[in-house]
Amino acid sequence: MDYIDLHTHTTASDGTFTPTNLIAYAKEKGLKAVAVTDHDTLDGLKEAVKAGKDYGITVIPGIEISAEYRGADLHVLGLNVDYEQPDFVSEINRCHSLREERNVKMIARLNEKGFDISSDDMVRQFGEATFTRAHYAQMMIDKGYVKDKNEAFSKYLNPGMPLYIPREKVTPEQAIHIIKLGHGKPVLAHPLLYHLTDEEIDELVGNLVKEGLVGMEAIYVLNKGDDTERMTAIAQKHGLFITGGSDFHGTIKPDIDLGVGKGNLKVPAWLLENIID
Repeated sequence: MDYIDLHTHTTASDGTFTPTNLIAYAKEKGLKAVAVTDHDTLDGLKEAVKAGKDYGITVIPGIEISAEYRGADLHVLGLNVDYEQPDFVSEINRCHSLREERNVKMIARLNEKGFDISSDDMVRQFGEATFTRAHYAQMMIDKGYVKDKNEAFSKYLNPGMPLYIPREKVTPEQAIHIIKLGHGKPVLAHPLLYHLTDEEIDELVGNLVKEGLVGMEAIYVLNKGDDTERMTAIAQKHGLFITGGSDFHGTIKPDIDLGVGKGNLKVPAWLLENIID
């Protein structure tokens, strides 16, 4: 059976593989297809699509849009998007600008709290990536302020901690509408990460289907026990197709590998039937 991975990140956001290196690695891993779904940016997609042609790998252009639901993060994947559609590009650039505004505040807060980290430091270290809290955690490690990312997040970067800066986010409904502008397939990412009960996930999915949600990431790297079966049942109840992915970030998450996650992830290639028109 052929396998795929429909949730990956590159250096365009918070991954450590360039788009080309990611696709080359997918070829090495024997994957039939991979979706590139960087956070709130389309910047790596042109390169990834070209690499797909060079390496003979099907590349699904995608994105992971950060939204807010009940005061917490919620992510919506857009799969098979038209990354050159003008209205879609404009809306994604607006989402990206919200991150940039938060980055300015983050640097100011870091300096205020005694951390000698500048915007120039971040660019030198990570290039023109879309900076996330993971980037700041890595910089804090590199500068010797913390010993690892767990310490960076638990002491400083998690909500309620001294360096946490919230940013304006779109709603899940808005994220779906943005993806539809790009003719993509809106998919609820990793539903079990939101600390909702199955009943609450069912309610959320029911509401989002009305806005145009068409898929749910029922197969996910952190699933345990009957997680996949339960999420698949909810998806089927609402007429959604399922997707699956490793949420690969490269060396920033060394225990999660492309295509196989922690070793037992298997996303069958037939799922592409629902994604590629």
